[in-house]
Amino acid sequence: MSLYGLWIFSAVYFLAVATPGPGVAAIVARSLAEGTRGAAAFIGGFLIGDLIWFVVAVTGLAALAQQAHAVFVVVKYAGAAYLIYLAVRMWAAQPQLASADAVELPAAEKSSRLFLGSLALTLANPKTMIFFLALLPTVVRLEDLTVTGFVEITAAICVVLPLVLGGYTLLATRARKLFRSERAVRRINRTSGAAMAGAAVAVVVKS
Repeated sequence: MSLYGLWIFSAVYFLAVATPGPGVAAIVARSLAEGTRGAAAFIGGFLIGDLIWFVVAVTGLAALAQQAHAVFVVVKYAGAAYLIYLAVRMWAAQPQLASADAVELPAAEKSSRLFLGSLALTLANPKTMIFFLALLPTVVRLEDLTVTGFVEITAAICVVLPLVLGGYTLLATRARKLFRSERAVRRINRTSGAAMAGAAVAVVVKS
């Protein structure tokens, strides 16, 4: 896999992880309530869930990619359209302040329960499914993906996701006033929307 291709995947994946959704809401809500305690296990569940979806996408779509190139051209533009849809929703979203009761938290703070809770959330998250099953083929040529490329993407996921969710954890823990300000939340939403629209353009122009 080329360095450029890996960079494109990492950039689009970074935006997908950073875009507010069920996972981010859970991270922020839990961090507001509990700080960094148990954060590693909680983030670990999200990471394993994304890796599972990545393996499913590669094994399920690699064979099809060699037989149905036209289908993947359609998927490419459908994926870009979905990014634009997310961008519009992010830009127009009403600010919703994070709170400790915004999502259902695990009954106990044991690491295993935290891990399994975030893993279940990821496996059932439509945002994650759509990224790996619909958007992944638009940024990675699955028909040309080698074992080395598979390992490189896996490594990128293992770096990007903990970095992003760890950042949310630290921000929610140390700068809680930022997440309780409607103006700040609106700015975050619009910045994410603009970045997502830029990612859609990158997907379309990438050969």
